[in-house]
Amino acid sequence: MKLLVTAVMVLLMFSGTAALADKQTEQEVRQAILDSYVESNRTKKGNTEDYSKDGAVEFWSSGGVMHEVTRDDNGGEYDEFSINAFHIKVVTLVPGKAAVAHFYAQGSMKPKGAPRVPNYFTRGTQAFVKEGGEWKIRSSHWSPVLGGTGTSQTSLQEED
Repeated sequence: MKLLVTAVMVLLMFSGTAALADKQTEQEVRQAILDSYVESNRTKKGNTEDYSKDGAVEFWSSGGVMHEVTRDDNGGEYDEFSINAFHIKVVTLVPGKAAVAHFYAQGSMKPKGAPRVPNYFTRGTQAFVKEGGEWKIRSSHWSPVLGGTGTSQTSLQEED
């Protein structure tokens, strides 16, 4: 009986520790997303420092083909950028190491040299990995919500 009680206590302690690690991962990833939008709203620039050192694979809300994004890419400059993330749900894959976030992003933007998007409203799914103590984007998928629009951008390359 004493062995059974000890085993149950160990299991409860482990599950409590795992739950705390999951919660910490969720909070950190959620904050990384919110901080990224605050910075982009402030600077009117996409922040490629948010990406993994290995880059990321993305499907953009404008449709089109898959994009590979690196930290060396221009994250985009905007004449206007006022977008916020909300209803963020984080799924911890490996506590403190990997997670997936699902959320909505809504607002307006006008990329330099592209049409204004007055009703940007998309669903986002992003995979995050922890590198050097910070959460970095490894993959993203964006799709417009009915009644909203995606970006007006279709390429990382400038048109000649």
